[in-house]
Amino acid sequence: MAVGREDVEILKPRIDKREYRRIVLRNSLQVLLISDLDTDKCAASMNVGVGSFCDPDGLEGLAHFLEHMLFYASEKYPLEDSYSKYITEHGGSTNAFTASEMTNYYFDVNTDCFEEALDRFAQFFIKPLMSADATMREIKAVDSENQKNLLSDAWRMNQLQKHLSLESHPYHKFSTGNWDTLDVRPKAKGVDTRQELLKFYEDKYSANLMHLVVYSKESLDKIQCLVEDKFQEIRNSDRSRFQFPGQPCTSEHLEILVRAVPIKQGHKLRIVWPITPSILHYKEGPCRYLGHLIGHEGEGSLFYVLKKSGWATGLSAGEGEWTSEFSFFNVVIDLTDAGQDNMQDIVGLLFKYIQLLQQSGVCKWIFDELSAVCETGFHYQDKISPIDYVVNISSNMQIYPPKDWLVGSLLPSDFNPAIIQKILNELSPENVRIFWESKKFEGLTDKVEPWYGTAYSIEKVSSSKIQAWMSSAPNENLHLPAPNVFIPKDLSIKNAQEEVKFPVLLRKSSYSKLWYKPDTVFSTPKAYVKIDFNCPHAGNSPETEVLGDLFARLLLDYLNEYAYYAQVAGLLYGISHTDSGFEVTLVGYNHKLRILLETIIDKIVKFEVKPDRFSVIKEMEIKDYQNFKFQQPYQQAMYYCSLILKDQTRPWVERLDVLPRLNVEDLTNFAPMMLSQAFLECYIAGNIEREEAESMVQHVEDVFFKGPNPICRPLFPSQFLTNRVVKLERGMNYCYSKEGLNPSDENSALVHYIQVHQDDFILNVKLQLFALVAKQPAFHQLRSVEQLGYITVLMQRNDSGICGVQFIIQSTVKGPAHIDSRVEAFLKMFENKLYEMTNDEFKSNVNALIDMKLEKHKNLREESRFYWREITDGTLKFDRREAEVAALKKLTQQELIEFFNENLKVGATRKKTLSVQVHGNQHLAEYHSQKSEAVQPNTIQINDIFSFRRSQPLYGSFRGGSGHVKL
Repeated sequence: MAVGREDVEILKPRIDKREYRRIVLRNSLQVLLISDLDTDKCAASMNVGVGSFCDPDGLEGLAHFLEHMLFYASEKYPLEDSYSKYITEHGGSTNAFTASEMTNYYFDVNTDCFEEALDRFAQFFIKPLMSADATMREIKAVDSENQKNLLSDAWRMNQLQKHLSLESHPYHKFSTGNWDTLDVRPKAKGVDTRQELLKFYEDKYSANLMHLVVYSKESLDKIQCLVEDKFQEIRNSDRSRFQFPGQPCTSEHLEILVRAVPIKQGHKLRIVWPITPSILHYKEGPCRYLGHLIGHEGEGSLFYVLKKSGWATGLSAGEGEWTSEFSFFNVVIDLTDAGQDNMQDIVGLLFKYIQLLQQSGVCKWIFDELSAVCETGFHYQDKISPIDYVVNISSNMQIYPPKDWLVGSLLPSDFNPAIIQKILNELSPENVRIFWESKKFEGLTDKVEPWYGTAYSIEKVSSSKIQAWMSSAPNENLHLPAPNVFIPKDLSIKNAQEEVKFPVLLRKSSYSKLWYKPDTVFSTPKAYVKIDFNCPHAGNSPETEVLGDLFARLLLDYLNEYAYYAQVAGLLYGISHTDSGFEVTLVGYNHKLRILLETIIDKIVKFEVKPDRFSVIKEMEIKDYQNFKFQQPYQQAMYYCSLILKDQTRPWVERLDVLPRLNVEDLTNFAPMMLSQAFLECYIAGNIEREEAESMVQHVEDVFFKGPNPICRPLFPSQFLTNRVVKLERGMNYCYSKEGLNPSDENSALVHYIQVHQDDFILNVKLQLFALVAKQPAFHQLRSVEQLGYITVLMQRNDSGICGVQFIIQSTVKGPAHIDSRVEAFLKMFENKLYEMTNDEFKSNVNALIDMKLEKHKNLREESRFYWREITDGTLKFDRREAEVAALKKLTQQELIEFFNENLKVGATRKKTLSVQVHGNQHLAEYHSQKSEAVQPNTIQINDIFSFRRSQPLYGSFRGGSGHVKL
């Protein structure tokens, strides 16, 4: 039984109907129980107060490796991978992560099988089995995970910051682990990694260092009985909490300027200060206050000045990595080429802004405004998926007292100028670490970081030098932000006049269509607005595609200093380029949403090209395209797959080719031409009344289509956008092979895609059931047993209503052709599993899929995305989930087997396979030998994507005009 139930008042959001209870088991395990009668998923998260800081010297990555190993098997459930199989087959997912001072394990699952799932999960911490065979195999998975990160600038720069710290401090360590640290080096020293793993688990994992969150549909009393039954056997060795006192940076590591060479194009400045951890003052929120001001983007802000000078394209500020002992405050600035040439002035301006904060003093009105925004945000927060919710809370439990487990540091409420001033004083020239990244430093560095191979050099930068930079920096009018007019005052919930289950077509004209879905579920003062501008002149050549993208980016650029206030206040917006034009999205509190929408529309109408901003945005876009080659190989393979399948798509190389030649005049001429003809597809949902929604769209129509000289004309029937997808031939295998774009990348990748059918409820559920049943066996065989690579996924694919499945695998150990043969071998093996499935197993899988389909949307944004996808695909099946459940209930096992035999089985006469292979530098020999091999029967080698695409039939488009929906 439990040691005690403490009726601590846990602060929760006003609109939260869930019930919470804190209990402590007799083994000292602290637990938070959450009862949610409305949930469709149950979830649990165990946070263990042991992380990579606990790694023994010479066994870097051991904590992370242990996290991998606990998934394999336990004494009670000895069948390897049976935990993951159970979770997946019952509609759930599972994962874990290792941080510096904690490791977090979590899962979710359909509600009817939570008890057994929880029992299997509990065994991680009671009696796990870590067999010698599995241990050796999983070291390869850890190594593959590390290989994936080696060419990632985020990982590389993070490790460089760690490297330039005190060697004796655990912050300095390499935490992921690899083949070298977990196999080669230990063996050379006569150390048995598995024995060390077992010892680490025995010595460090103790119930009193664990925090568990359990989220269920049951009552609190029932959940409590369940938890007491499953988790009280976890051993408690009364381990004292692991503490790592001391600072990672001494004077040797401060006042430094580090030049580093990144993988990608672009320049970055990271200005870092060690500070007092704000967790010690989380009610006062010093870093939130300072991050809000230094990271502000409104007029007078540091970013505004840097942007106006053409020196920066992005800036963020706030607390970075922290523990209760140490912390860092980071300012990260994305530089233009001109900014790269003016680094000293930029650092000078940053310190000038900090000086302004010193001179202005800590402002109560700014703190109060920030506090009000945070309070509204907390009390009206969107409900998120149980799995994300439990992870957030279990992590908080290690850090905060019970009353603040839900809120953490989200609610700064105690105004204390002295504490804010203390942190501000720490942002000094004497305390700074400057990390400056640019390809321009290639060949100019003299040091190499050992784990990732990052080239860098280091020099001292004295406070007097920074003072000189401040003096020579331009005299700009830096000032504090203005009061925020976008903070919502009206948070009332409007009564939907009708109980609408699905979106309704509220109005239709030759100019637009308006889909409307009032909020009848979430009861939050929020709205979602989407306006898709379909412009036939927007995407008919590489030039117009690029100009359309520049148009959307410049609009965002022009809006930024005004609309940034809306973002701060919880009203988010976006303008993005699409294949057929651009779309405007607004989501957040509805009170001031109309004001922001009308401002955006006004900016579109009055669009002009400012030459200074054009050159900055063009430079950014060129770098984005140049950086495509540094994408992970599996992402490159997925890109080629889309390029082969989707008609009218163009390769990035064509856009990069035309971009440098485009100028201000080109965009000045293009913008009015693009807007000269348009059709607006609109979706408005949430806390907005029908008349308001109609009036919004009427306003937009009036601006664009009415008046003596309208900007826009409606489309002709022949101009409506279609989504066409290549129809592969039955019984054929298509193969496209390519060298990886980055010659330094050892990873190869495969996308093995099987195209099946065009959207149809009965075929959809057969395909979905196959994917559900095959997902975990594929992962187990191809990753856990064969260790082909850390990234191993089987998932469904849907291209504008054309459905199929794809295997995605990235590997350094085997080439794509070999991996392709292993996918086929898996499908042969899986065939037997399908025949051997009992009727009870079949029914269980069908019921799991039904439960997944009936899962309610958590929030307005999630619901809106679901319906918007139906609108953009043109399928308009808003009742899709109900219809597919009805189809599932009639499905027989024999029908599933017949579906597999016809469409997915190796050698099936109807099967259509596309194998996209990207070869890393380890597998180029295979790539070249493939070119000279004879093509197998029923196989087509695709050499030129566009010749191939032109020669293929296309599926009909669901999307295609304003005429096929009746009011």
